[in-house]
Amino acid sequence: MVLTVLEPESLYPDTKLEQDILGPDVRILHGGGEAGIENVPDAVAAQVEGLFVFRNWLPAEQVKRFPKLKVVVRMGVGYDRLARPALAEIGAKVCNVPDYGTTEIADHAIALTLSLRRGIILHHDMQRASPPAPWAYVDSPVIARSSVQTFGVLGLGRIGTAVALRAKALGFKVIFFDPFLPNGSDLALGIGRVRSLEELMSRSDVLSIHAPQTRRTVGLVGAKELALMPKGSVIVNTARGPILDIEALYDALKEDRIAGAGLDVIPVEPPVEPVPRLLAAYRAKEPWLLGRVVVTPHSAFHTPNAWQDIRVKSAETMRDVLVDGLNTNVIAPDAD
Repeated sequence: MVLTVLEPESLYPDTKLEQDILGPDVRILHGGGEAGIENVPDAVAAQVEGLFVFRNWLPAEQVKRFPKLKVVVRMGVGYDRLARPALAEIGAKVCNVPDYGTTEIADHAIALTLSLRRGIILHHDMQRASPPAPWAYVDSPVIARSSVQTFGVLGLGRIGTAVALRAKALGFKVIFFDPFLPNGSDLALGIGRVRSLEELMSRSDVLSIHAPQTRRTVGLVGAKELALMPKGSVIVNTARGPILDIEALYDALKEDRIAGAGLDVIPVEPPVEPVPRLLAAYRAKEPWLLGRVVVTPHSAFHTPNAWQDIRVKSAETMRDVLVDGLNTNVIAPDAD
């Protein structure tokens, strides 16, 4: 029996690589672009047993259009784009690709931290101003020595662990909060563990967010939590935008309680009007933000190598689950 798999976003010029991995008993439908899964014709949706999702969203009303769907592979780590209750109702398995981009995102989080804490963004902005600043260093609360700072990691999964090890190697004192890890994780890595989010926030001179977006983590870091951080601290988010209250972050920066922020993610992507106040001020180059904020467009994962990993690992996951009946990278229905 031939199985039908849909890659609706036209991410690649062809599907030869996917075909080689999935084998001759799988037919791959390709095309449609980024316009959305809602633009997949009903006649095509009715045939699909396996679905790849990268940028698209799969809401509950669209799930109903795929009556034969057995497997959805989210081509990335996060699976918040998928209506998992609706998929569970029709018996479709949801998978992700947890082992791509780990090194890239970890490197990016550290790069955002150092670009702020070493004054790279600050001096870069000042030296290209018109007229340029004097040829001299600038004192700023954002600049600090690594070895006198505590680096807090929120969520010690694959990426959080990679970040913690990098920060440790750079001389930071590293602590983490993750209530889902067994005892001893801290000892294995040679870092500190705290037992509450409040303790993490109150001790972190740098906070790097690496939690998944779930019902429990949306808004996890808000005004109350930011108020606990030491004055002059820095926050970095390369996980998911809704975990961090960006409006509360704006206020904390404006009031000089937080010295700087590095954001690869924001609550709504791509941003739509009205954009968050912080993004608007950043784009307008408001002087009070000079050297204090750096924004990248959800690009932390990206290298040519990682892009290839997404493609290969997504196809391998689809093969394992749809064709071979395995449970590779299957997300438990209650994992939220």
